[in-house]
Amino acid sequence: MKRASTLAALALAAAGIFAAVATAAAPQNTAPPTISGTPKQGSTLTANDGTWTGSPTAFSYQWQRCASDGTACGDITAGTANTYVPTAGDVGHALRVVVTATNADGKTAATSAPTEPVNSANGPTNTVRPALSGAAVVGNTLRVTNGSWSPAATSFSRHWQRCAADGTACLNIPGATAQTYGVRTADVGHRLRALVTARNSGGSTTVASSTSDVVTGTSSTTTVVTTTTSTTTVAGNRAPSLGYISLRVRGARAYARYRVCDDQVGRIRIIERDAKARVLSVSRRWQVSLNGSCAVYSHSWVLARKFRTHGRYVSTLRAADAHGRLSLLRSCSVTFR
Repeated sequence: MKRASTLAALALAAAGIFAAVATAAAPQNTAPPTISGTPKQGSTLTANDGTWTGSPTAFSYQWQRCASDGTACGDITAGTANTYVPTAGDVGHALRVVVTATNADGKTAATSAPTEPVNSANGPTNTVRPALSGAAVVGNTLRVTNGSWSPAATSFSRHWQRCAADGTACLNIPGATAQTYGVRTADVGHRLRALVTARNSGGSTTVASSTSDVVTGTSSTTTVVTTTTSTTTVAGNRAPSLGYISLRVRGARAYARYRVCDDQVGRIRIIERDAKARVLSVSRRWQVSLNGSCAVYSHSWVLARKFRTHGRYVSTLRAADAHGRLSLLRSCSVTFR
């Protein structure tokens, strides 16, 4: 009886050890980090850690400078505290922060949403927001006003953006920098807006216009060939667009999140390239199925050890449609310390 009790006690102790091992894990992010403060040169931005499981014991920070739509982000060398003061080099760019949580079992990184573009310290102040006019229908033309500014602006520039149907996740439309924009098939199911940048001797300020209605209609972007017996509609085709939303590395695996848009549904080939200074690059390919005009995807891969050494690792993505038309290259990076 005594031997049986001893064996039972040992079994319970072993079970407790195995249970402890099974539940030990690196922190996991349950609500992403956020940024508080005004994205303006000289104003302090603060990283809020977000919410984590696994009882993190420490946090580290890496601020990144991105394109105006929050894509193509790269690390800021001096941006490793939980606060960051934008500099002149950040003006016109969005910023985001990568927060890494650490406990005894490992570390995990999570990325905030990007800020609006950083404005100059003494740029003009927007008093009336730019507004759109025109019907959000394929083939129609939208126009954006300059809005009102104080003191008066001496010049303006613009960049049109394609957003999700709820007006979020807005991405720059390549080449769309005029005051007007011709609505196209790739915009169907999305809202449109424009970033308007006003400049004067004091600097520059960028604000987003009002958003359009959700884009509808396709008839005016097709070529119709008529014969005596039938009518055939031949759809036009443009190169797809791709936005690199985020890149994370956990252990030996890289996790990418990206958005693809195209004017035709079907298979889209994704081309990814790993790069690092003084290291031979590696490329890989995979396919996604696009069932609407735009969709967000996630993909992961094992990152070779040579890319996980000290320094900056860069991942680039490109999309190719069934006709071989290629999107512009987009990139994200991670710095290993």
